[in-house]
Amino acid sequence: MDGTVSTKKGQNMKIRSVEAFPLSVPVENGISFGIGTVLRRDTVVVKVVTEDGVVGYGESHHGRAAGSVAHIVNSLLRYFLIGEDAGDIVAVWNRIYTMQLRSHGLGAATSIAMSGIDQALWDIKGKVSGLPLYSLLGGGHRKVQAYAGGVSLGWQHPAALCDEVAAAVDSGYGAVKLRVGDTPKRDLERTRAVRERFGDDLVIMVDANTNYSVPDALAVTPGYVELGVRWLEEPFAPHDYRSYAKIKSYGLPLASGENHYTRFEFSRLVEEGQVDILQPDLSKSGGITEVMRIASLGSTYKLPLCPHTATTGINMAVTIHVLAAVENAGYFEGDISEPNPFRNRLVSQPYQVASDGTVVPLDKPGIGVEVDEDFIKAHPFSDGLAYAELK
Repeated sequence: MDGTVSTKKGQNMKIRSVEAFPLSVPVENGISFGIGTVLRRDTVVVKVVTEDGVVGYGESHHGRAAGSVAHIVNSLLRYFLIGEDAGDIVAVWNRIYTMQLRSHGLGAATSIAMSGIDQALWDIKGKVSGLPLYSLLGGGHRKVQAYAGGVSLGWQHPAALCDEVAAAVDSGYGAVKLRVGDTPKRDLERTRAVRERFGDDLVIMVDANTNYSVPDALAVTPGYVELGVRWLEEPFAPHDYRSYAKIKSYGLPLASGENHYTRFEFSRLVEEGQVDILQPDLSKSGGITEVMRIASLGSTYKLPLCPHTATTGINMAVTIHVLAAVENAGYFEGDISEPNPFRNRLVSQPYQVASDGTVVPLDKPGIGVEVDEDFIKAHPFSDGLAYAELK
C-alpha cells in the first residue's frame, strides 16, 4: 500500500539511526507444547530515529535466535535505511527486498528482521501525522474479536488446564486456543474436558505446533469435529503441503501461516486451497506493509486473517490496528501467559479485553504504546537454548 503521508513544512523525515535490541527474560516452570518446553522468553525491539528526533519502535520475532535477528538489523539492514525518507515505507521495503530477499540473502531471517523495522517506520508515520495506525491503514476504531492464546494453555492435567481456561473466561474471553500435538489420546482428553466444563458457548481452537504426523491428525480429527473445534492450527510443518492436502477433506478447518514469510509464500498457501484461516505474524511475515498485502490476497479467496501474536505488547498493539483496518478480519490472539514482562513492563498497556470478548485498537498516534528503555537496558539477550527439546 502507499507509504506516503504529508508532513509539516520543513520537517526532516530522514532516518538518522536504526538499532535492534535482543532481549531475554527468565521463565520458571515454562509450559510444554509442540515446539518444546519454554526455558526463557526472547524478543527483538527495533528503534528507528529521524533527524528531527521522532522515535518509532517495532518488534521482530526472536526466531529462536534473537541475537542473530538483531545482528542482521545492526550489521546490515540499517545501512539500507540511514539517510532515507522514513515516510516512504514502501521504498524502504522494496530496497531490502531487492538487496536481500530477492537473491542470495537470508530469506526468513531477513523477513523477520525487516518486520520490526517496518513497524517502527509506521509508528513514526503515525506520530508525525498525529494519527493512530489503524487510521493510517484506512480502518476505524472498531471492535475485534479476541481469543485467549499466547504461550499458555499447554500440555498439563485436564483439571489444571480447565482452571487456566476458567481464568481466561473470567477475564472476558469467549474463545480459547489449546496446545495439542502431544498424543491423540491426551489431546482429545484435554479438549473434551474443556468442552464438558464450559459448554458449547465457548469457542475452542487447537494448535499442534507442527507436531502431528498424518496418522495422528487423522486419529484426532473426528473427535475435534465432534467437540466443535473451530480450527486445527499448524498440524504439520509449513512446507508440508502434501500432508495438509491429505486431511483437508475430513471436515475440520485448518489454519496456518505463522511460519510463512512474505506474500510470495502465502500465495502458494492460498492457491493450493488446503488452509481455511491465514495466520501471518506481523513480526515475522514482513511487517505491516506486507501483512496488509497478505490480507488483500486472503480477501480475494474469502479467507479470514487471524494473525499469530508475537511476544511483546508492540506486536499485540500492531496486530489489533491491522485487524481494525482489513475487511477479512478474524480473531486477535490475546496473550494470557503469566508472567510476561514483555507485555506488562516493556510497554504501556497494549490492549484490554472487554466483557464481550473483544478488543479495540489504541487511539494514540502511531502504534500507541510507550516503550520503557530502562527495561531494555536491564534485560540483555542471553545465549543458549530458549526451548528444551521434548523427550
